[in-house]
This record gives sequence, C-alpha cells and structure tokens, in this order.
Amino acid sequence: MDVEEFVRTQIADGNDEKTIQQSLTDQILSIKKTISPAFAGAFARAVIDEVKNSGNLAGDFFTLETAGVKMGEFGVGSRGKGDFFAHRQIARIIGKTSASVGVDEMDDAGAVKVGDNYVICTVDGMHSRLSDFPFLAGFHVTRATLRDTYVMGAKPIMLFSDIHVADDGDVAKIFDYTAGITTVGEAMDVPLVTGSTLRIGGDMVLGSRLTGCVGAVGIAQHMTARKATQEGDVLLMTEGAGGGTIATAGIYSGFPEVVEQTINLNFLTTCETLMKSKVFKKIHAMTDVTNGGLRGDIYEMAETAKCRIVVDDKNVAGLVEPHVREMLETLRIDYLGVSLDALLIVAPRAMADPICRIVRSAGVKIEEIGRVEKGKPEAVLISDGKEQDFTPRFRESAYTPVKKVVDTDMRDFEEMKEGVLRASEAAIQKKNRVLERLMKAKR
Repeated sequence: MDVEEFVRTQIADGNDEKTIQQSLTDQILSIKKTISPAFAGAFARAVIDEVKNSGNLAGDFFTLETAGVKMGEFGVGSRGKGDFFAHRQIARIIGKTSASVGVDEMDDAGAVKVGDNYVICTVDGMHSRLSDFPFLAGFHVTRATLRDTYVMGAKPIMLFSDIHVADDGDVAKIFDYTAGITTVGEAMDVPLVTGSTLRIGGDMVLGSRLTGCVGAVGIAQHMTARKATQEGDVLLMTEGAGGGTIATAGIYSGFPEVVEQTINLNFLTTCETLMKSKVFKKIHAMTDVTNGGLRGDIYEMAETAKCRIVVDDKNVAGLVEPHVREMLETLRIDYLGVSLDALLIVAPRAMADPICRIVRSAGVKIEEIGRVEKGKPEAVLISDGKEQDFTPRFRESAYTPVKKVVDTDMRDFEEMKEGVLRASEAAIQKKNRVLERLMKAKR
C-alpha cells in the first residue's frame, strides 16, 4: 500500500484531514501488526503534512504533462501493442545517439563500439509476480539478462543487480534473490560485481512487495543485432520451456510442477556452443522469444529490419517443452503470444543445416519455422496453409487468472495513444529546455 498515494487521493476526494488521518491510521494498523495506535496516528499525520508541503509546487522540476492514461490501461509492461508503442516514445525522448545499436532499434541490448569490439549492455526487470518467490525471481531475471547479452553475439563478462523490498518485507528476500542471481552467474562464470539495495518508496509503501532488476555487460566482435536480418534468410527456433512468465503461470494457475522445467541453462549453453563454432559469424541475427512471444518478437524484428517475415506454425508447437505445452493447452493460453525463452536464429538458408547440427549436438531441439521475404515490413503467420495476420495483441496472452480478468476491460486504444503522444512530446520539450540551460552554463 502506498500511503502517500492514499492521502493524495483522499485530499482530491475532498475529505477533511481528521478523517484522512483516522482512515490512514486504520490502514497502517491493518498491515503493521506490532506498532501502537499512537505511532500509527503520528505517522499518518506526518504523511499528510508531507503531501501538503509537496502538493502545490510549480515549474519543470515539479510538474509533468500527464497522459491521462494509466500504465495498466495502456498495457505498459504487458508486451503487446500498448507496451511497444510506449517504448517507441521512450526511444523518441532518448533520441539518436552515438550508440552502434541504440534503443530506437528495439533490440535485446544496446551496443557501443570501443576499439575493434562492441561493449554490450542490457538490463531486465524481474517478473513482478515472483515477489513471494525471490530465488525464482533472481534466477529467471539473471538468465533473461544473460540471454539478451548472448543474442547480441556477446560474451557476458559481468552482472549488476538492483533490489527493492517494501518496508514490511523480510530481509531474507534480499538474500534469496541474490542467491538466485549468483546461481546462474556462477554456473555461467559471470560474476555479480555491484548492485543497489533499497526499500520501495522508503517509508511510504507498506507491505512486503519485492521488485528489482539484473543487468549484464558483454563484449562482442561479431554482433547479431536484429537489423542485420536480410531478405532470403531463414528463421530457426530452439525448444523453449519458458522462464519467469511460465513459472508465474504455473504457480498461480495450479501447475507448480511446471516450474521445474524452467530451471535450466539450455539457452545460454546453446549460445556458448554456437559462439565457439565456425558457423557463428555466418549468423545474421539472434533474439530470444520473450516480448509477447513470437507475435511480439517477429513484429519488432520486421519493423527494425524493414523486412517481411513469415512464420509457419507447423513446427512451432513441437518446440514448446511438452509439460509447458500441456499446461498452456489446458489453460487455453496462446503459445504464440507468451514468452517461451526459446532462441530464434536468423541466417542464410545455406547455413541452416550446419547451425541445426551444432545446436542439436548440444542436446537441444531446433527447427526451421519461417523465412524473410521482400516486401513491406510486416509479420505474417501461416497456419493450415493460409496466411494470417501476426501483429501483436493489445497485451501478451493472459497467463494467470488475474490477467484473464484484466483482459476483459480496455479503453479505446487510439484515444489513449493521443494522450501518450502528448505526454511524450512534453517530456522531449522539457528535456530540451533543461539541456539548453545546462549547456549555456557549461559554456
């Protein structure tokens, strides 16, 4: 519970301070069972004072142009149309930089050339629903950030982490989360070298919620960014058993046994095997099937590479780990729209067989699932011999009971886009105003 947000909402609703203080005191006591009513009352009073002091400030540093659109309403973080649109706006705010691979390319990681090599940097947030399972949260987010490093053609050299636990969270969450990170790090010989540990919202957020991220830095000589995708290439995909998303689906949908299938290093060791082989430099691009599943990743690849990408689903279902596939089918979750953590390789057709042989030698299944064609940038699905639209849905496939409910309520997307565009443009203008001021002072 965010006590600051509670007070702001109560004030906006026109409630008097005495009523707000009593209501907040009751809320605090319902969560913090060991404190006295007097302490809770004094705390509530202090929150009200802070909200009042910070509520009427003006100027660039204290105000923002609101979009009138909430994160959940727009699907930010839900790996669908809304999320992709919001990230395009983030790229606009950042602008064109000197990076060899920048955020405008919507790739798995960024890259900066240093000498003859490329330094690759990426960061992934832990799955929000794994807050009560810190080890799994740390394990899967670390594997995810290492995946994003490997698919850029880079050898990871270090990890960094960030962890935030709400005020009432047990300190043990920090340790369990770190153990999950270092389990993967030590297995792949990538050290965790630095990080940050904080409380979510400091004193202002009650409860035990955990969130955090893990990032990685790697070095590449041959980059395999999405923009290298070329007409005539084929798409190869390995078997995927999922990660944080599939683990979450299993836990909250009554299939906890599926979590066991997600605890592996197959993706990472497959990349290591490829990078040590002679065929590696023939690979044009790689990515992991995560951002809204194949629907999201193929759409992003087509946009970035300016190619028409066609996926034939006849081989895809067989590349979903059997226990995971059974769960998804039972729960009627679209496997094409959910993160599978499979490796997607884009390469010339002549290299398909050699690449498949090397991947299979590592004990991992791989099949050809599609091709890159000349034409307008778009993603196309072939199912039962017929072409179908393959654009992302508003959100990724609903994979928990709560998400199935959330999927039933959506505002008009075009209307929301207008507000989001307005807010992003205001942020760009603010950035330019402050930057101009700083540059004048610098001169």
